[in-house]
Amino acid sequence: MLECISTCSTRSATGLSARSPIPPFEYKPSSTPFFEKYPVEGYENSLLSELEEYLGVKLLTRSTRGLTPTEAGLGYLERARRALEEAAEAELAARGAGAGLKGRLRVCAAVTFARIHVIPMLPQFMAQHPELDLEVILDDRQIDLVQEGIDVALRMGKMMDSTLTARRIARCKRLVVGTPAYFDRAGTPSTPSELSKHQAVVYLQGEGSVWSFRRESTELAVSVQSRLRVTAAEGVRAAVLAHAGLTIASEWMFTPELRSGAVRTVLPEWSLPPLDLWMVLPTGRAATAKARAFVAFFERAFSA
Repeated sequence: MLECISTCSTRSATGLSARSPIPPFEYKPSSTPFFEKYPVEGYENSLLSELEEYLGVKLLTRSTRGLTPTEAGLGYLERARRALEEAAEAELAARGAGAGLKGRLRVCAAVTFARIHVIPMLPQFMAQHPELDLEVILDDRQIDLVQEGIDVALRMGKMMDSTLTARRIARCKRLVVGTPAYFDRAGTPSTPSELSKHQAVVYLQGEGSVWSFRRESTELAVSVQSRLRVTAAEGVRAAVLAHAGLTIASEWMFTPELRSGAVRTVLPEWSLPPLDLWMVLPTGRAATAKARAFVAFFERAFSA
């Protein structure tokens, strides 16, 4: 739904009259593919028209069914929302109210990692900040943080986009894992080269079918057989736990099962490249107090 919020802005170098009303927009994503209709009447309509005239572009397309944001309107919307958030952050800092976090924080994380490690800890974080609301977007893809209105993302692996602001906050081992039932049936590999005789469950967003190992100064790349390739980590977990094969996974992906013995590791003398966890911010944005508090909380949790 779109919501039109009227504010007053003191003229700087804009050319608008002093204390000209400028209506930035704030929105919440709708469950429908289009924005819902909302009324813009009277004074608000005048503000909107004045702003469109000043900018020289249409922000909304008007029809008898309602209003639809134009491409220029969506761009203005995002930047206006960002400016309002940063202004609120500045006011909090000036008032010395940084400890009392308020408002909404939108966080993005991979599905499996969030289900096992993030969601269970959210009640503790929210208890520390009772006036803060959280929206957690779970997606294994690397979505556009600006377009989706994300404040901070938790991402794993290599940072391919150099324009993003990112900081590593944790690191964990990667292991070759499988269930005891699978190894009873297929045998336990004692060297990486023996993996070519096994069935692998390949995570398409991970290493693929070529697995790289290292032991001291020796490096070895092995091509594995795979009749099952999966695009999501939840599917990899389900396949391994169904005894379909072995896989490369981070300790984070199978933490409960590694503790319980439902899966076990092989090739302990060989190491795989570790997996990094990153705090990622939208391009061009500094971390808000809310984002910093969220990241610091989980950074402490993973270092404990």
